[in-house]
Amino acid sequence: MKKIATIVVLVLTASIAFIGCDNKRETGKIYMPDMAYSRAYETYAQRDSAAFTTDATAKGAKIYYDNNPVQGTIKRGELFPYTLPNDSNGYKMSATVMNPIAAMTEAQMKEAGRLFNINCAICHGEKGAGNGPIATAGKIGGIANLTLEAYVKMTDGTMFHSLTYGKNNMGSYASQLSRDQRWMVIKYVRSLQPKPATEAAAAVSDTTKKI
Repeated sequence: MKKIATIVVLVLTASIAFIGCDNKRETGKIYMPDMAYSRAYETYAQRDSAAFTTDATAKGAKIYYDNNPVQGTIKRGELFPYTLPNDSNGYKMSATVMNPIAAMTEAQMKEAGRLFNINCAICHGEKGAGNGPIATAGKIGGIANLTLEAYVKMTDGTMFHSLTYGKNNMGSYASQLSRDQRWMVIKYVRSLQPKPATEAAAAVSDTTKKI
């Protein structure tokens, strides 16, 4: 009896192995294909409107698919969300926010310059002096000269707040530039500005000491 059972087990094992590996060019047979290969949908991929809906109120009759990212998650490579509110108190508190980018490589600075020229130079000018094409055309007034002392003294956090929510005639750039890109552009703006008087004095002092 044991021999018969052993033979049966061996035959079944051999059969399963033969059926599962009948072609070296293809994967073996799958017991539950729906579990192994579930249907995956990209966020912006087209879906059959007869079967799917993005309307939360229509759930039940159709398969509900939420296009929005999962709450509390962030995109790979993206910085943490900026949570200060778009009000006077948030603007004031933004002065305490530090730029997470301590320094940029030459390649990053070049990319930041490209982003500045695309998004900012049309108003602020190539050198940030407030003399871009829109400013010189007289279509919009009050365009900031970023090389002035007021903006040299302005903190990176306050600049970021303005880029995120908009300020006066300038609209928000949160949809055009990622958080990381906004911080990079601010670093680039700093490279266009004259050094504060304290830094310039310190540089002269260091030069004198070396002599």
